[in-house]
Amino acid sequence: MRKLCDNGELLVEANDLSAVQIMHDLKMPFVVGSAINCYNLATLKILLKQGMIRWLMPVELSGDCLKTILKQAEDENIREQFECEVFSWGYLPLAYSARCFTARSENRAKDDCQYCCINYPQGRKMNSREGEQVFVLNGIQTLSAYQYNLINEVSQLADMGVDIMRVSSDSEQAFAQLDKFRSQLVSPKQFLLNSEGECNGFWHKIAGMSIAR
Repeated sequence: MRKLCDNGELLVEANDLSAVQIMHDLKMPFVVGSAINCYNLATLKILLKQGMIRWLMPVELSGDCLKTILKQAEDENIREQFECEVFSWGYLPLAYSARCFTARSENRAKDDCQYCCINYPQGRKMNSREGEQVFVLNGIQTLSAYQYNLINEVSQLADMGVDIMRVSSDSEQAFAQLDKFRSQLVSPKQFLLNSEGECNGFWHKIAGMSIAR
C-alpha cells in the first residue's frame, strides 16, 4: 500500500484509514473515497488536517444530508479547502472483502484463483431466495444489483455546489451516460428511470433499491 501511495505521479483515492495515514505521513494530498465513513463536519475537519483535497460522499448518504454538511462547511469557512464529489451513475460499491467472491464461487483457493474474475467482466449477479436481484459480486467487491442514476438530480447537485459527478466506467454505457450528464448542465430534462435496472433511493432517503418519482 505504501508503494501505491508513494507512486509519484497519480492522485490517490484512499478508501481506508491506513491509506489516509500513509498519505499524511508522506505529506501528500489525497481523495477520500466513499468507503471511508465520513458522515459529518467533524470527520471532514480531521481528514482535511490529514491532507484531504477532495471528498467523495458515502453512497448511502442522502441529498439533504450532503446539503447540510456543505452548508456547515461554508459556515466554518472551510468549504473552499476541498472538492466535493458525488457518485452519480453506475453500480454502487457497497462492501469489500479480503476473500475474492468470484474465486470462492468457483471453489478456487485464494492463492490459486487463476484470475477467474476475467471471465465475468460485469461481475456475477446474486439474487435473493425470492429471486430478486440484490447484488453484483465482482472480485472482492459487493456492488448494487441496480445502477444508481442521479441524471435527474444534476441541476440540484450543481446548485448545491458539488464539484464533480462520478460516472462509473463499469460498462460501455458509461460514455453515453457522460453525454447525457453533460447535456443536463446545458438543457436539463426529466428522464424516466427503469425500475428493473436503476435506482436513486439513497439520495432521496428511501430504500436504496427504490426510485423516487
